[in-house]
Amino acid sequence: MRGGAELSRHTTTVIAGGGVSGLSLAAHLAVADHRHPVVVVDDGSHPLDDRTWASWSDRPGLLDAAASRWFERIRVHVNGRTTVIPLGRYRYRVVRGSDLRSVVRRYTDPLPHFTFHRGHVDRADQDGVVVDGDHVRARWVFDSVIGPEVPPPSEAQLGFRGWYVRSERAAFDAETPTFFDFRTSQDHGASFVYVLPFDAHHALVEHTSFTASGALEIPRVQQEALTEYLTEVVCTGGHEVEREEHAVLPLHAAQAQRRRGNVLTIGTRGGLLKASTGFGYQRIQRDSEAIAKSLRRNGHPFDLPEPSGRFRMFDAVLLDVVTRESAQLERAFGALFRYRTAEPALRFLDEATTPPQEWKLFAGMPAPVYLAAAGRRLSS
Repeated sequence: MRGGAELSRHTTTVIAGGGVSGLSLAAHLAVADHRHPVVVVDDGSHPLDDRTWASWSDRPGLLDAAASRWFERIRVHVNGRTTVIPLGRYRYRVVRGSDLRSVVRRYTDPLPHFTFHRGHVDRADQDGVVVDGDHVRARWVFDSVIGPEVPPPSEAQLGFRGWYVRSERAAFDAETPTFFDFRTSQDHGASFVYVLPFDAHHALVEHTSFTASGALEIPRVQQEALTEYLTEVVCTGGHEVEREEHAVLPLHAAQAQRRRGNVLTIGTRGGLLKASTGFGYQRIQRDSEAIAKSLRRNGHPFDLPEPSGRFRMFDAVLLDVVTRESAQLERAFGALFRYRTAEPALRFLDEATTPPQEWKLFAGMPAPVYLAAAGRRLSS
């Protein structure tokens, strides 16, 4: 992937955006022996070096070499109890943006028809893209920056504020991430703290909350929750916040309209962020693989698996419940992660369970609350 390449006025494939979805797709196209010109266009406004993604998987993946850490267990604190749970056949991995870029380049750099162009994508349409005011004709456009003309309605929003922390004492368990810890105030929405350790003194500590669409983010509440957690739960003995990240993401249970003629929306704008968890990295990998396979087999990128209506209903119902009654999020997570391993819960979150398995998972949840939410969803 040669940086700074001149942008031809006509190419075969344009990937709009060089973030996780654009780079992942480029790598999958490269290994699928896609022999037509591919150009990745990115304006550099969201540097990869500042990004970290975590995900779980029960099978090898193309970009596994980009993972800097792998974990075999997680810690959860739910319903007043702390438990360390093995992941069974799953592994939890951490990918840094710089490592992702390096691994992708191993696949794309040897191929002269894969190039990278620094530029801003103004528009994507039937004939190609407009980059810095110039129209570039393309057979296929994969868009991660513009998105569908009419996005699906937002069911709720996920707000997070993460601190990259250096602790005075060896306060973090370097081998065990904290997947969720509910020892936080629920007064401003269903919330928990997530801890991703790098070593005994360094970790990403993140406050995550699910609120109704349009609710205002309250930085002070998040900062106070993080400070209290680090002081009273982690017991850092003093800490320094080396870097902060924060965002508010709309959560869509309905499927985005991904295709506009020869344009296919990818990444979070294409609905790859799972509404009930906020995770998207592994879903992006599966989608990239499916797109590359469709192009190789069919000559077009649109032969993709149909999204599961059942799981989208589950996501919508959960978001309806927890935005109305914040305490229900802890009850739901407690029910999902009540087994000897996290495998049943992770398989469900991967949308790989059967209805009988799902009924067993739901047994720990208050049926009337969820049935009422499902009724509201179906009648709307």
